[in-house]
Amino acid sequence: MKKLITTLSAAALLGACGAPSLEGSWVQPVAGMEEQVQGMHLQAGGAASSVNMATLLYESWSVDGNTLTLNGESVGNGQTIEFTQRYTFTMPDKDTLILTDENGSSQSFSRQK
Repeated sequence: MKKLITTLSAAALLGACGAPSLEGSWVQPVAGMEEQVQGMHLQAGGAASSVNMATLLYESWSVDGNTLTLNGESVGNGQTIEFTQRYTFTMPDKDTLILTDENGSSQSFSRQK
């Protein structure tokens, strides 16, 4: 039993250490205004906020496997609409995040330092 607990503890520790963190600010250039960036800030504890996007207000985020779920509100045209966005994500390195939506469209974000 002690060997099983040690093995499980080691596996959990290795998994936690090997997985890159999604916490932080992730940005991409604004189309047509490449000197500007937009994106999201993913905070510890699951809170989220938008970076330079006044009408798309992120509120929370979570990860399940390689699925990132973002929740928030879309505001504009006199109405507010709650949304949930789910993306499959990959991280080719610790500073690059690629999000792919359910239609297969991908976006690349860089970690803002």
